[in-house]
This record gives sequence, structure tokens and C-alpha cells, in this order.
Amino acid sequence: MSKDFYTQFILPYAGIIIKICRAYTDTEEDFQDYYQEVCLQIWNSRKNFREESKWSTWIYRISLNVCMSLLRKSKKKQFRPSDYIEVQNVPDEQNSFQDESLKLLYKAIRQLSELDRAIILLYLEEKSYKEIAAIIGTTSNNIGVRITRIKKQLKNLLDGKIY
Repeated sequence: MSKDFYTQFILPYAGIIIKICRAYTDTEEDFQDYYQEVCLQIWNSRKNFREESKWSTWIYRISLNVCMSLLRKSKKKQFRPSDYIEVQNVPDEQNSFQDESLKLLYKAIRQLSELDRAIILLYLEEKSYKEIAAIIGTTSNNIGVRITRIKKQLKNLLDGKIY
């Protein structure tokens, strides 16, 4: 991966990637693996981008798909990425591993189904129901119903402190 590509097309969207990777991982090591794999897949699929959506939407789709895929693989067996890339300067947003309230929120989000995680992450990024529906591949009405249910589920998890 060229440093120019990373700096121009990935780094400005690192916050998106970090939040999604963080929601699908429990440890710093797993986070780094997921982040690297997402960056690699963005690089590998860059020629498939047809500009039918915004670049940020493309980043969301790839990030969510990669994280959900890695999560499924890790449930079957211990994940060991074979294609490492060197990612430099992961932005400070990864320090969410130190903030206790964020840890608790991410722990609650990880209790959700894979699809619900994706939806709530996009909602927390202030995406409209229409944008979320386009990324997930469903209707705006369905997203509205799911978000209401997810909020209730997260409130119950957080009120019980998740334990």
C-alpha cells in the first residue's frame, strides 16, 4: 500500500474505521489486526469503487464487512492474519481503550448481534436512516424500528452494567 494512498484515502476516514474495529474487538492486539485488515481490503478493492456512493460510505461498507467476516472466522478458530501491512500513525481515537465509559459502551455494543452493531455504529456516527439503510441494504423504516430496539437493549445492558 502506498503511503500516499493511506494518507489521502484512509487516514481522513480513520475515525470511522477505528470505531467499527473497536466495536468488534476486545483487545488492542485484535484491534490492530482488524484495522490492518480493513486498510488492506480498502487498498485491494479501491479499483472496484464506482463512485455510486460517497467514499465514506464505501469505507463503512468495507469496514463493517471485514470486521463481521473476521468475527465469524474468529468464532470458528483463532484468527491469525497472513497478510500484514504496516499501518503508520493510527490516530489517537484508538485511545478509547483507556476511557472507562467508552469501554463500557463498546462492551455493551459487542453484546449486540453483528447487524445491530453495524446499525448502532452508523447511528452513532450521525448517519441518516436513509444512509444507514443504503449501507446495510434495507429500508429506512426497518432501520428506525431496529434503532429503537437497539437503544432499549443497550440501555438495559448499561443499566445492569453488562456483567
